[in-house]
Formats: sequence, structure tokens, C-alpha cells
Amino acid sequence: MNAGWLQPRWLFNRRVARTLLWTLLLVALAMAANIAGLYLVGSIVGWERWLADAAGYFLLWRLCLYWTTAYGWVWLRRRLLTRESDASARHRLLRTEIAGVIAIVALEASLLMQAV
Repeated sequence: MNAGWLQPRWLFNRRVARTLLWTLLLVALAMAANIAGLYLVGSIVGWERWLADAAGYFLLWRLCLYWTTAYGWVWLRRRLLTRESDASARHRLLRTEIAGVIAIVALEASLLMQAV
């Protein structure tokens, strides 16, 4: 039995470290934005009210983000299928597309349920 996957070599990979640092940076930026928002409006109640008032703009932002992502995905998909035209590549892409759509629908459904 090969227990090579138990060794933590993947944890010390530069790509993993870079990804973790970027994730940490994004979380820190999100926290800083929330703290700055709280500071500017003065209270948590004011911050929540501002977020509720700006919900339409955030929806517009997310829709633009989804459209841009879908456009990029179609471009990448075309490139991948010209490079790998076998059936397994098509199945992998289909599974990824279905998972992405389910994730977006779940996110938007949870946001809709919070608003109601």
C-alpha cells in the first residue's frame, strides 16, 4: 500500500503557498472594507441599512461578474476543446459547468432567502 499521499509535500509547494497568501489577502481586504464601512456609517445598524439600500447595485455587480466569467469560460472552453477533442475532456467540462451553475444558483438562492 502506497501512503505517498499522506506525506505533506503538497503543503510546502510554492503554488499552494501563493494561493494561501492570496486568499489571506482577499479575506483581509474584505475585513478592512467592512471595518471601514462601519467606521464611515457609525454603527452596525447603519452599515446593515446601507447594505440593504445598496443590494440592487450589488446584484448588478454580481450579474456583470457572472457574465464576464461566462464569457471567459466560453473562450477557455473553445481553446481546450481544440487542444483536447476527446470525449473525456467534454465530460470533464460538462461536470465543471454543471457544478459552477449549481454553485451560482445556490449562492443567489441563499441571498434571495435572506432578503425575504
